[in-house]
Amino acid sequence: MLNPSNSRKTTKPANLLNPLYSKTMHIKSLKTRAASYAFVGTLCALVYAGLLIGLENWLPTWLANPIAFLGASLIGALGHSRFTFQQETGGDNFAKRWVAGQYFINLGVCTLLPLILPTNLPEEARLIVLVFTPTILNAVIWSQAARFSVRQKALYNIPIVHADDLGLSQQTNYAIIQLAKEGKLQGASLLVSAPATKEGAISWNELEQNHSDLNLCLHLCLTEGPSSAPKEKVQNLIDKKGYLHFTFGKWLLISLIPNFISYKKRIRQQLKNEIQAQLNAYKAITNKSEISLDGHQHIHLIPIILEEILRLSSVANVSWIRTTREPLPSGLPIRYWLTAIKDSGHLKWILLQILSYKAINRLRKYSISTNNRFSGVFFTGKMCSAPLIGCWQELSRIKNSDYCTNSILLAHPSAVLDINLEQAGFHISYSFARSKWRQKEWQSLNNFDQ
Repeated sequence: MLNPSNSRKTTKPANLLNPLYSKTMHIKSLKTRAASYAFVGTLCALVYAGLLIGLENWLPTWLANPIAFLGASLIGALGHSRFTFQQETGGDNFAKRWVAGQYFINLGVCTLLPLILPTNLPEEARLIVLVFTPTILNAVIWSQAARFSVRQKALYNIPIVHADDLGLSQQTNYAIIQLAKEGKLQGASLLVSAPATKEGAISWNELEQNHSDLNLCLHLCLTEGPSSAPKEKVQNLIDKKGYLHFTFGKWLLISLIPNFISYKKRIRQQLKNEIQAQLNAYKAITNKSEISLDGHQHIHLIPIILEEILRLSSVANVSWIRTTREPLPSGLPIRYWLTAIKDSGHLKWILLQILSYKAINRLRKYSISTNNRFSGVFFTGKMCSAPLIGCWQELSRIKNSDYCTNSILLAHPSAVLDINLEQAGFHISYSFARSKWRQKEWQSLNNFDQ
């Protein structure tokens, strides 16, 4: 980036400093934009009419009309992004969300408007309302889409690239440590009772000797793996083999049980014992006095679990907790969205958005900081290629709040797994960890130029 003080100075023509000249140029610009908008609008009307007339020969009007309207909307989006608002978009297309929004809003308005207009309204006034309401509505939508395009081109902060599951296996450790050495990762989260926890912690500690800017978090695990607390203190949370076995869904349901129910009181006490044990184990393994915390499968955001973390936060010196408020990226090919939806990414995204927004206010009350935004829920397990780049760019465009640290982009890289994690109690993570996507994420992060 050029230093402004060293940049070559340019002299503005004298007439540019003239207020009258500037006002005249502004008026000319508005006239040009209005003319362009009218031209594109006329073209859309012609496309709509042509498609409707042609389709009515093959389809009923109720089906032909929305199809013809869709064709006109796509032409309008293309024309306004490339010509009318070219100054804002740089000639790029509008984000797909705005195109979809414009279509469904207009389709709804054009369907309902004739039904809600007063029957005694003069025919001339009725015609004016029916014609100009969509026109004004489109002008507002496309101008907002243009402003969105401007914001999309601005970069404010560099997100932190973070990896979960350090300690899960030697192969996971290897991928994470290698990426951190090469500056491709700025943080990782450590499981304290996993098969390769000790080795992962030692390798990370050695890495920190020369890279003091790296961040390590406690990866609180309450759904699988051996308990950290003595078995007699968490007897309801573990199975016969001593492995934690409450699922995310079960923890969520327990949160909904009234607090006066004895079962919930018993579970809450055992939960406190396990969280306290993992906090202590993390300090013992890493020799860190201050704790940054997140959760395996984002379990820490469930209300009953977050409540117990916050109650222990002062004594344990928990200063930062991860949240997952995730903005969705623009410009991704539709196949990535379909794959994510097939994997229920949208359902996880909705649930964790709600839990994160509920958590934010509680974190502030306890003076615990969090990350600004987050990416890694919607495309969980497949954060590579276009989603990786798109999410990173989206996070870079969001300004930080005063009480927040930089946004986080999450991935789960690993080399090819050569152990059976089910035998170590990590039955949920086993299929995830042995997926080929772990190596794809590793390769994508390794090739990613931040």
